[in-house]
Amino acid sequence: MELVGIHQENRNGEMGGKNKYKRMNSELTEDEGFYHQKERTSSTRKYVFACAVFASLNSVLLGYDVGVMSGAILFIHEDLKITEVQEEVLVGCLSVVSLLGSLAGGRTSDAIGRKWTMGLAAVVFQIGAAIMTLAPTFQILMVGRLLAGVGIGFGVMIAPVYIVEISPTVARGALTSFPEIFINLGILLGYVSNYVFSGLPSHINWRIMLAVGILPSVFIAFALCIIPESPRWLVMQNRVEEARSVLLKTNDNDAEVEERLSEILLAAGNTNSDKYEDKAVWRELLSPSPSLRRMLVTGFGIQCFQQITGIDATVYYSPTIFKEAGVEGKSKLLAATVAVGVSKTVFILVAIFLIDRVGRKPLLYVSTIGMTICLFGLGITLSLFKEAPFGIGMAVLAVCGNVAFFSVGIGPVCWVVTSEIFPLRLRAQAAALGAVGNRVCSGLVAMSFLSVARAITVGGTFFIFSAISALSVAFVYALVPETKGKSLEQIELLFQDEHGWEGKEVELGDVEHLVQKE
Repeated sequence: MELVGIHQENRNGEMGGKNKYKRMNSELTEDEGFYHQKERTSSTRKYVFACAVFASLNSVLLGYDVGVMSGAILFIHEDLKITEVQEEVLVGCLSVVSLLGSLAGGRTSDAIGRKWTMGLAAVVFQIGAAIMTLAPTFQILMVGRLLAGVGIGFGVMIAPVYIVEISPTVARGALTSFPEIFINLGILLGYVSNYVFSGLPSHINWRIMLAVGILPSVFIAFALCIIPESPRWLVMQNRVEEARSVLLKTNDNDAEVEERLSEILLAAGNTNSDKYEDKAVWRELLSPSPSLRRMLVTGFGIQCFQQITGIDATVYYSPTIFKEAGVEGKSKLLAATVAVGVSKTVFILVAIFLIDRVGRKPLLYVSTIGMTICLFGLGITLSLFKEAPFGIGMAVLAVCGNVAFFSVGIGPVCWVVTSEIFPLRLRAQAAALGAVGNRVCSGLVAMSFLSVARAITVGGTFFIFSAISALSVAFVYALVPETKGKSLEQIELLFQDEHGWEGKEVELGDVEHLVQKE
């Protein structure tokens, strides 16, 4: 620009000065625009971050329940005189019943919106938690537990869907991992609650432990007054201008807003026609096309592998595992579980930092391979070195290592991938199916762990988990594509390419090639 100004000055005399003056004004305007854009980018990031945090609050409920029940069950067993079978049912039924909430969550979120489905989840859980707190008998406790499970099913299914639909592409992986952060935070709070209230009488302490879980619902009610509805759901309801308004708050510039809105409108083009009524959605899920079948296998499979590798058994029954290793005294057992909660929470932060930088598959490889090693090591420790000081240390290290590797990979990435891969018209209900698989596997593991451990020993049970974890490594290699850096609409195209389905990394150039073919 400087050369142009000089050349014009040489040709036109004073006119050149005017051009140079205009050029300087132009530069000032560009600077002002730069700072304005920078300010908007900062504001956008803060707003999307706040939306992801508020949407993830329901996940605290699930995490708190998992963490607190691991210790509360010791005192419930003592207070209500329940049997070992009743203990297994009480612990595991929440995961099984939550599948009802997850199944209903897909249809409910399509009907009333993602935002208000999260509110419904909090209300149902709150009622269940209140009943559990006041329960005089095992039967009443089970009623509250079942209601809490339905509420958790709603929340677990809808939070990742909402976040993935509201997040900009560049930060979608990290933001969609927030529910897993809050699950881990809830688990840690549950462990701390166990430790803090364990000194109270056994007929009071477990009730206080469970009652504390009601508190996050207060913040969820506040959150519903702040967060917007999903722009993709708004488009599905033909509320395009409202969707544009939300996108303006969640994207850095107007061009990106229009690009995202165009993609959503294209993806939702047939959503509101008669052929995509609710019944037609389920018909398509039950009789899927080849590309949708690949999506379902990937989404359902990774959800199941997340749980059948035994993470809930490790978390729910960590006091039992440490007792088997030789740790004595309830206070020491509960203190050891706090170390598990800390490990789980710290390493989810590592995943958040890396997921949009290194990608989904590298984290999945590190996670599943690391879990396999830790689970196998725990099996050896409990079989050969239990009750020895060395064995106790190795058991604690193996359990903490297992939850750490889980949190750095398959824990958060599972929900990210499941929320990313399905087309808009099917996303909520297909994600609900994945959540059902997750909850069923979680319930089966939690409800059978004590019985299986009694039959083949605790160490033998972890050898089985180790073998399943090894299978998950092969599953990730063969059936999970890389989705980092791609829009939701581009990811849908990945599954139309059979070459991307055969364990190969599909990069953005491949997606552009697919778009050109379309």
